[in-house]
Amino acid sequence: MEFLQSHLLSLILFSPAVGALLILVLPKEKTAWIRWAAFLISLIPFGLSLWLWAAYDPSQPGYQFVEQAAWYPTVRSSYHVGVDGISVSMVLLTTLLTPLSLLISWSIAENVRSYMVLFLLLETGMLGVFLALDLLLFFVFWEVGLVPMYFLINQWGSANRAYASFKFLIYTMAGSLGLLLASAPAAAQFFGTDELPDPEKAFRISARALDGRMVDAPIVRQAMRVLSQAERIAGRRGGLS
Repeated sequence: MEFLQSHLLSLILFSPAVGALLILVLPKEKTAWIRWAAFLISLIPFGLSLWLWAAYDPSQPGYQFVEQAAWYPTVRSSYHVGVDGISVSMVLLTTLLTPLSLLISWSIAENVRSYMVLFLLLETGMLGVFLALDLLLFFVFWEVGLVPMYFLINQWGSANRAYASFKFLIYTMAGSLGLLLASAPAAAQFFGTDELPDPEKAFRISARALDGRMVDAPIVRQAMRVLSQAERIAGRRGGLS
């Protein structure tokens, strides 16, 4: 019981990912087993979130159920998770919506095992975003959530799913790039370590990149060209249909 209480957030966070690995062991032909296994696994973090909600004390200031372990000491980053009044609500909502979403998608018949695995991995990414108290850890979980979402849209989306998934990837990756560029000067200003860039210089670079004045960015320019071409192709297909 003490272990469960002291590691409650980690159990909520990683139980969907562990369940996704277990589902990979099941034969892909047993679609009924896979559906029920994914649904029952999704109830585990939901039940733990109910316990978290009941045990959370709103009268206490600061974060609660905090867990911290060394991870990347070079930049003073660590595995640091916790909840406050807002994040505990978002965790409960995420763990509630996941089993409901699996029930709604019960009729999916194509690549059921891959769908369930990706959905559980997506839940881990979303929970990590709400639980992370470390900036780098937050960025990692943000990226973890983007990958299964891309494949879910691309493989099981509706009309123009390939275009929609590509556009989703481009815009979210562009947002992630802005997040990374903006977080670098903030971390440098806060820590002031030698491994991080000079805060003033990093801030100028980030500002130029974020407001679009960085001209030496061939990857960004190429991505914008590909996106414009995809939009033109989608427009032509829409006109033909």
